[in-house]
Amino acid sequence: MSTDTVIQPPRRRLRDRLPVVHQLRQSVGLQRGMLVAGLVLTGLFVLVAIFAPLIAPFGFAQLRDLEGPFGSQQPPSADHLFGTTVGGYDVLSRVLWGAQTALYVIVIAVLLSLFAGVLLGLVSGYFGGWLDRVLVVVCDAIYAFPSLLLAIVMAIVISGGQSNLWGGVFAAAISITVVFIPQYFRVIRAETVRIKAEAYVESAKVLGASNARVMFRHVLRNATRTLPLIFTLNASEAILTLAGLGFLGFGIEPTAAAEWGYDLNKALSDVSSGIWWTALYPGLAIVLVVLGITLVGESLNDLADPRLRGRRRVAQASGIVAETSVVPGGTLTAGPGGLGGLEDGESFDEHGIGVRS
Repeated sequence: MSTDTVIQPPRRRLRDRLPVVHQLRQSVGLQRGMLVAGLVLTGLFVLVAIFAPLIAPFGFAQLRDLEGPFGSQQPPSADHLFGTTVGGYDVLSRVLWGAQTALYVIVIAVLLSLFAGVLLGLVSGYFGGWLDRVLVVVCDAIYAFPSLLLAIVMAIVISGGQSNLWGGVFAAAISITVVFIPQYFRVIRAETVRIKAEAYVESAKVLGASNARVMFRHVLRNATRTLPLIFTLNASEAILTLAGLGFLGFGIEPTAAAEWGYDLNKALSDVSSGIWWTALYPGLAIVLVVLGITLVGESLNDLADPRLRGRRRVAQASGIVAETSVVPGGTLTAGPGGLGGLEDGESFDEHGIGVRS
């Protein structure tokens, strides 16, 4: 009795199944460079935001140290690497602390948007009917509201004109949430409508599973694959909205928290006087963070689309196919004609061309 050996495809290691590692291994060329650059900038932003109290030389509202006041509009020096603002604050400290404020807005806005948008999209797509039609009309109408204008209104309503830390953060976060909810709603609703017609969903219903169990156990788990892409693309808009609020005077006061948009607003008069450092570094921080998050989002979007995703080298692909091909007796190691198709001393080079030794 003969036994045939079935060659199993190699299993991926645990580290290769991690989201970031998997995307990095999948990307090639310029696409990989964009993804790496975006991850580096985004990771640096998150680390600075978390450890801002430890790495910032001064507090965000500190005006003096043991040697006395910092002074107004002091140029970059050994004591103040990025100089000081017109109000006498250390620019480097304000930039570092501002990353923490921006991270607060992103986290709060995304969590609220995900919770509301995913829940509404799941219910709307699963049950349909008049509720689905009403929610679709409402979400379409929300797109008519400019996000920055809505943020200004929410800042006045929530904070009552007092630009404190959490008032400003929640004003920006809630306004961003209202604008972003339709995006999550549309994605989840479309996936829910598609998935609820699948055979395994119908089987769960036949077995007596409740609507809640079907929605959250079977539909939701398969409808959220594209949410990380939307999150990365929307996070940059959250930072720009917060900066826009601060620049227009509806942001956070410097005694409550550091905010890049507010610092840019106060630096407008400095630029015309040749004082460049008060506007350069907050503006550069906004540009780099938005660029990093955008690069990550665009790279993930390209990798998720088979039409845009780059392929691996042909040699690597052919090696995987050879290892997993079903050929009696094992993998094919000779030419197209088998062992008999090779003449004495003949072999194939890396391009598949027959050569003689």
